[in-house]
Amino acid sequence: MTFKVILRKDVIYKNNTSPLCIQFLHDGRKKTIGLGISLTREYWNAEAQKVTDDCPDRDNIQFQITAKIKEYSKKIQRLEALDIPVNFETLFDAKPARSVGITIEGGFKAEIERLESLGKINSATKHKYALQVLNGYKPTTMALEAVDLDYLKGLELYLRQRGNKDNSIATRFAIFKAIYNKAVKEGKVMVKQNPFTLFQVGSLWAKTRKRAIDKDDIQRLIDLEIVEEHTMEYRCLAKDLFLFSYFTAGMNFGDIARLRYKDIVKGRVNYSRYKTQKLLSFQLFPMALQILEKYGAAGHGEDYIFPILNRHEHTTPQQIFNRLHKVLRKVNRELKVLGEMIGLEMPLTTYVARHTYATEITLSHGVPLETVSKMLGHSRIETTQHYAKVTDNKIDTDTKALDKIIAERFSVVI
Repeated sequence: MTFKVILRKDVIYKNNTSPLCIQFLHDGRKKTIGLGISLTREYWNAEAQKVTDDCPDRDNIQFQITAKIKEYSKKIQRLEALDIPVNFETLFDAKPARSVGITIEGGFKAEIERLESLGKINSATKHKYALQVLNGYKPTTMALEAVDLDYLKGLELYLRQRGNKDNSIATRFAIFKAIYNKAVKEGKVMVKQNPFTLFQVGSLWAKTRKRAIDKDDIQRLIDLEIVEEHTMEYRCLAKDLFLFSYFTAGMNFGDIARLRYKDIVKGRVNYSRYKTQKLLSFQLFPMALQILEKYGAAGHGEDYIFPILNRHEHTTPQQIFNRLHKVLRKVNRELKVLGEMIGLEMPLTTYVARHTYATEITLSHGVPLETVSKMLGHSRIETTQHYAKVTDNKIDTDTKALDKIIAERFSVVI
């Protein structure tokens, strides 16, 4: 199939202009599509298929022509890439069922539906919010294939102007990139150059210092007495959950909440990490066992151990998500108070327990990164590397060890 831009000289309007059209030729047949633009003959160069330099509003008219040519060129390339015959029927068929493209909204909604079907409500919610943000920038009814480097640069500027920080922006872009790459992999987007490889989403992540507390802080928290009154219910629970996480290889809040009695066998915990579906199994420390005993060592095997979820009340993924979100908010609020009570300057959260275990207990004591990654249930070791902030004490210890080795191997003469 070939096409060219023509001025319909056989059609003359009252203002003495003629319509500009794209004429398609295929198997001896012709099809003409109007561009919604009309010109007088003197401003059209038929041989070059473009408006003359002295044409009023030349740049705008030529831009519209070029954009339409690119649009049809992309449609033809996409059909060819998918081994779909290029003819008038496939090129101009506007029926959704025959369309080979996908919109930004369509890509997001398909992924949101998939996540919800898997019960991953938290991830689905993040995708919904990201879609909402994108729609605030430009209509998400536009083709995913139309996203280019200029679009991404404009999106970043849009988010910054609204006060979004680096990590927040990076999160939105990471979700968008995953949607785009999935569409490319499935053949729904055909491009020569992926705009996300040019934009480099990873460069947006701010190099923030991961926070952890030391063993003295942990001991102060253990020793802290809380009067068990009705108003202190969540404060006591918050303390227990933080310490349980710390003494169970940094188990995160969602996995602790989902622990059932059947997951504890002869002092050993066996569970599947909800986020990565990785199976984890290890012997519990005495402190962790003491916390479990506090909440009842016996119960129906399917019952949850901690008073967060109820297997009879929270049965759907959405109900579980809502309940966890509500309790986590209360727990972190009480942890902040507990942190102040033991003299911490930084806010205490459930995440701090996981990070403290990763840095202060394992990495700072020479446990290999690969081992720590498995203990934390990470699916990729690159995730664990975010925790690998070597502490000052570890640096001092290693430096002294190196000094000793150097002193033993070399004699320094001054």
